[in-house]
Amino acid sequence: MRKRLIQIFGFLISSLGWLFVLCTMAMDFWRITQLGGQGGSFIIKVAWYWSNLWKDCFTDSTAVTNCRDFPVLWSVTSYVQGVRGLLMCGLTLGFFGVVLCFVGMECTYIGGADKIKDKLLLAGAVFHFAGGVSDISAYCLYINRIARTSFAASVGPGVLRYDLGPPIFLGLVGSFCILLGAVLYAVTVCRVICPESKVIYNYGGGTYMAPRSRGRTLYTGYYRTPRQYGYYIGSGRSSSSKISKLSQTTPDKISERDAFV
Repeated sequence: MRKRLIQIFGFLISSLGWLFVLCTMAMDFWRITQLGGQGGSFIIKVAWYWSNLWKDCFTDSTAVTNCRDFPVLWSVTSYVQGVRGLLMCGLTLGFFGVVLCFVGMECTYIGGADKIKDKLLLAGAVFHFAGGVSDISAYCLYINRIARTSFAASVGPGVLRYDLGPPIFLGLVGSFCILLGAVLYAVTVCRVICPESKVIYNYGGGTYMAPRSRGRTLYTGYYRTPRQYGYYIGSGRSSSSKISKLSQTTPDKISERDAFV
């Protein structure tokens, strides 16, 4: 029951993260700057320059917005192309991750046996993690380009100092939600990653196999028949009789019984 709840929570939080990332690609105000209305001017005239992944825009004090769409793909600024590519790559990996995790969850009735479902869930967690890293890289690349201009000692004429907009922060939150969901998926299938080792104990001539599962008791192990047997000849050892397993595993009790007789 606990495994199922963790998987459901991981599915919800990772899906919410992908929704955040998807929304940021269509949102405005990735970067924004304000001009005018400063220095104690009696006539306040404010204008905003802002951009997203698809266009540059200018909004004046009368709320009239004029935009210029980015030209064809090969003429767009290089870092904008990089951000677009990383986000699209992350969304593609996330799509496959969501499908694999949905099939591999314990609460679904598709995907086959439990072992196969665990492997599918682990593969989906890897896709989620890779997609989340790709999205974080895209946002960090955009932040780096803005920070280089904003914190520069001097900029050229006509170069504006932009601030980060809400889509950047929303996308970072979504990326961390995706990584958290991937970790929750991986925790529930940790036995696939690190299977429990089988311990073998030797007692005399017999071999005791420790149980694989912790839920079983100590008596669920079993004894293997020894490879070598003793033989008795005449009054001593014989070739037709074998020493019983009980006499090999508990030699002290047999000797006490024989001494009493």
